[in-house]
Amino acid sequence: MNIKNIEEILKKISDDRNWDKFHSPKNLSMALSVESSELVEIFQWLTEEESKNLSDDNLQKVKDEIGDITTYLIRLCMKLNINLEEATLEKIEKSTKRYTIEKSKNNANKQ
Repeated sequence: MNIKNIEEILKKISDDRNWDKFHSPKNLSMALSVESSELVEIFQWLTEEESKNLSDDNLQKVKDEIGDITTYLIRLCMKLNINLEEATLEKIEKSTKRYTIEKSKNNANKQ
């Protein structure tokens, strides 16, 4: 994924439509939450097995919501000057240290 390229595209879309005034961190985080909820809604009443074998229609809906989530997440990072790749790698490192193999293997409990 070329995040810089996506940022440029999103900036142009926002600039062309004069949307920047609406894209505050507060509004973007709220929009991100809404889109995440829309993703959850697709899976809400599915069984575990159904969730792994989506219909073409539901798979497209999931892709659309993931696109929305990613778009808002990148815009939020742009507004707060957060490097998404760096933030992700830092969090992975923290999680790896917190959830060691010895404590976490075959265990889904938070510690």
